[in-house]
Amino acid sequence: MEEKETEIVKQKRRKLTQEDNMASLTEHLMDLRAVVIKSAIVIVIWFVIVFATVTWWFPYVSKGADIVVLGPFEVIRFYIQTSGAISLGLSIPFICWFLWQFMKPGLVERETMFIKSSLPGMLVLFIAGVTFGYFIVHPISYFFLISMGERNFDVLVTADEYMSFLLMTTIPFGLIFQLPVVILFLNYIGLLDAEIMQNMRKYAYFILLVVTALIAPPDLFTHLITLSPMILLYEISIILIKRRDKKKAKKAQKEAHS
Repeated sequence: MEEKETEIVKQKRRKLTQEDNMASLTEHLMDLRAVVIKSAIVIVIWFVIVFATVTWWFPYVSKGADIVVLGPFEVIRFYIQTSGAISLGLSIPFICWFLWQFMKPGLVERETMFIKSSLPGMLVLFIAGVTFGYFIVHPISYFFLISMGERNFDVLVTADEYMSFLLMTTIPFGLIFQLPVVILFLNYIGLLDAEIMQNMRKYAYFILLVVTALIAPPDLFTHLITLSPMILLYEISIILIKRRDKKKAKKAQKEAHS
């Protein structure tokens, strides 16, 4: 049954490719140009909003940390760099939507349904990852490292360094929390199943540990805090794949009886 569905998808893909030959390269480039222009407009709008309100929201973001600037030019440079980074992050959902609209005509219905159903989950997981980094990983790791440095040094944290550390301890977790969606996609195209994930569990944990060491601040406590949700997401992915396989098996049984 699965092979039959795969063959149908391939036939539709060939048909779409043949029909797409009728479209000129210029039309595709024009569509891509429209995506770039709309994305740039969204980024600029967010940049203006963030830059205009930076003096209002930054005291909440800094959480009372002692932050210094080393000169008048650093103030404007910090505001511009911070506004640029945040506006780019806020624009990602819009850019993904524009890209989705650009690629949609070239996808078959089965692929379209999978991506469309995954978009809300991807957004929720991204927000959950950033929230986890902001409220848990960032404050614990920041104040731990500052307190460790204060034992031997007079610690001065510049605004640039603080914002760089904040972004490093928040944004990567928004991407890491996409793990269930990536695994479900690999299962969807037949490259991964629950049995393989269970057999490779110890290797997967080791890879997650390496990733944690690369993105998290260099202290063991923060590594453990970071690794825990990653392992949890891996186990949740196994459960989701098992549920999906059971639904497919029941559907196949009903079709066989009918």
